[in-house]
Amino acid sequence: MSDIRKRVGKKGTTYQVRYPSKKTKSGYAFSTFNTLKEARAFRENSIARELLDESDQPLSVSEGLQIWLDVCEKEGRGGRSPVTSYTLKTYIYRAAIITAYEWTKPLNELTAPDVVEFRSWLLQNYSRDQSRKVLSYFHSMVLELVNRGALKHDFAAGVRVSGASRYDEPVRIPTEHDIQELLAAADRLANAKNAQIAKTWERYRPMLYLAVDSGMRPQEYLVLSQSNVMDRGVKIDRALDAGGKEISVTKTLASRRFIDLSPDTVEMVRHYAENIAPKNDYDLVFPTANGRWQSSNNWRRRGFLTACIEAGLVENAEIDGKTVEVPKFKPYDLRHFYASMLIENRVNLKRIQKLMGHSDIQTTLNIYGHVIERVEWEVEEQTHLIASLSKNRCGKSVASPL
Repeated sequence: MSDIRKRVGKKGTTYQVRYPSKKTKSGYAFSTFNTLKEARAFRENSIARELLDESDQPLSVSEGLQIWLDVCEKEGRGGRSPVTSYTLKTYIYRAAIITAYEWTKPLNELTAPDVVEFRSWLLQNYSRDQSRKVLSYFHSMVLELVNRGALKHDFAAGVRVSGASRYDEPVRIPTEHDIQELLAAADRLANAKNAQIAKTWERYRPMLYLAVDSGMRPQEYLVLSQSNVMDRGVKIDRALDAGGKEISVTKTLASRRFIDLSPDTVEMVRHYAENIAPKNDYDLVFPTANGRWQSSNNWRRRGFLTACIEAGLVENAEIDGKTVEVPKFKPYDLRHFYASMLIENRVNLKRIQKLMGHSDIQTTLNIYGHVIERVEWEVEEQTHLIASLSKNRCGKSVASPL
């Protein structure tokens, strides 16, 4: 990949761009510019120049994927921020699935029917969800190369695997009664006679209340910063990396948002952060004893599961031939409950999208469409078409016999 180097000499400050070139022995060529803006513009197009070099062979799918991965890692595709190391591993994994397919043509000779054949191969060898994601990554790669001038057109446009199926089950949403029981269980655990249990739930109780009252993703409230707890609510601008190894920015720009909270929740969270939470270098509201962030697995097993058992929100399931009790819900289901309450309260759909941190309103509709339909059905006046036309100007029923 290309890079920019600042040079200071007798002629002042210049910016040197080093970019790949197969025309030189070293594999790199250099161009110098007087301004950083010019250097960046040149660097942005260096990949396209390399790909369009007359001496180059046609671009293979694997070569195109490598370019796309480099962009994702070092520049950020489509103007976004560079992906995290954990996300990059996911990209590499799915890129390997793409290269495992027997492509018979170079990338710049592929057409829509070729992509359709690839889709069929994916659906025959992988789950529908995995096929959808892999095909989406392939299309992202094509778009990146089109934007950089390496491909002439988007031949993969319109070829996709639908993320929804009429056989898909809607998300499982706790009822208001379930949530009341869950919060009451947290209250009891925080006031338990057992000192160890009470101490543990000093932290888990405000976490649970916050999760219910905000609809935040677990990876967001686990690393919530004290400085982002405001008088009216919380600001979200960071999240636990999917691998759980580092704190990162939220996955998308839409995930950076402000959520209003109930005054009692704000007071509870602030009290814990300011008076009980261990000192830490990460400004965490809910750190562990050693000042690090909590593991999502520990929170699920030691915190949320315990609250579900205390609240009686369990059901029997057969695991390895044995019947065991498992929680009815997962921590993420608290987020679904929050969304359902917004819908019940007739909050504007665009506002719901913003509060949930969804980049696309279609995501909101796909997940909660059945809730929206139910609420609309319950509140709309059940007026039928014929009933609305029951009277004509003469006062006789339109449906009256002649």
